[in-house]
Amino acid sequence: MELTTAQIPKLPDLEAARARIAGIARVTPVHSTQTLSRLAGREIQLKAENLQRTGSFKIRGAVNTIASLTAEERAAGVVAASAGNHGQAVAWAAREAGISATVFMPQDSPMAKVDATRNYGATVELAGAGFDESLAAALELVESSGATFVHAFEDERVIAGAGTVGLELAEQVPGLGTLVVPIGGGGLAAGVAIALRTLESGVRIVGVQAEACSPLAGGTAHRYTIAEGIAVKRPGTVTSAIIGELLDEIVTVTDEQISHAIVLLLERTKLLVEGAGAAAMAAVLAGKVPGEDEAAVILSGGNIDPTLLIQVMRHGLTQAGRFLVVRTRIGDQPGSLIKLLQLVAEERANVVSVEHHREGMALPIGQTEVELTLAMRDEEHCAAVLETLAERGYAVERLR
Repeated sequence: MELTTAQIPKLPDLEAARARIAGIARVTPVHSTQTLSRLAGREIQLKAENLQRTGSFKIRGAVNTIASLTAEERAAGVVAASAGNHGQAVAWAAREAGISATVFMPQDSPMAKVDATRNYGATVELAGAGFDESLAAALELVESSGATFVHAFEDERVIAGAGTVGLELAEQVPGLGTLVVPIGGGGLAAGVAIALRTLESGVRIVGVQAEACSPLAGGTAHRYTIAEGIAVKRPGTVTSAIIGELLDEIVTVTDEQISHAIVLLLERTKLLVEGAGAAAMAAVLAGKVPGEDEAAVILSGGNIDPTLLIQVMRHGLTQAGRFLVVRTRIGDQPGSLIKLLQLVAEERANVVSVEHHREGMALPIGQTEVELTLAMRDEEHCAAVLETLAERGYAVERLR
């Protein structure tokens, strides 16, 4: 599905979209954050689209599109392809409009997003390893059924709906110096850029892609990334043209940097975001967006899979020195383990788990290997515990 340049939305289209979605999509808040501002070395404003209805900005484009359908198109129902957030938005908007929706999603889509899409009333079809395969399957159904296809980004109504984020930002953060926005298919970046280039012509706009899937930044087409919401191999033709004309720069971030941003946002601002939603903040924290002016960061979505969130939090807390895993040897006699644990307790470390290793290892007679997972305060606390254990004669290997 391609658009012509004549269909690129303008400011009046964005204003019309805002009128259509008023009272349905939320005007999301902008949060200032002293902690992240200090870490970034500049004033940071967070546009919290993770608090949007259905958990992402996608509801804006979905409602705007479905509200624009004719009676005949409504009767035929709608079809969408999505990595998750667009599908949820289309399902919700279709349910509210009283029309049927079928959403195609990649086979390994997070179950939290699959279940939410079903719960909003859509029929979900899992097809292919990635978005492009799901898109192909969706278009086949459109061809055979006559349903209306609601593209995730390559549609002027979707772009205009996403652009209402920019209209709100222009009012919420007047005189904004820099905007940082994640890019997958490009609908959000394109729509916001149209709004701000018209209303705040001096703003610097920086797009962010996951390093593992960064076609617009000249990177790889697709590898695994925790930011599956922006893992689009081929961004839209029209969105790419808009982005190429209106954005100042596109940078990339690693999954490690995204993970760090997720943890910081949750711990310091109490905002839960998914990988794609944290990408823009990750770029700022990683020094990919130079400057000292005020920066607005769009947190595009908060629909993170709980199992992934657990992995990310464990990893992030370990990297911050909040967990310590050590391996050592003790005598295989009564009281040896208690002695070790008492020493750990004296250092105010909390034992999370204890594992004994005896069988299948080349251990001296009368010894056993012990692996401890400890909850710690910080990296300094970790160093103190390791030093104390060494001083008491334990040969300690730090595993994490």
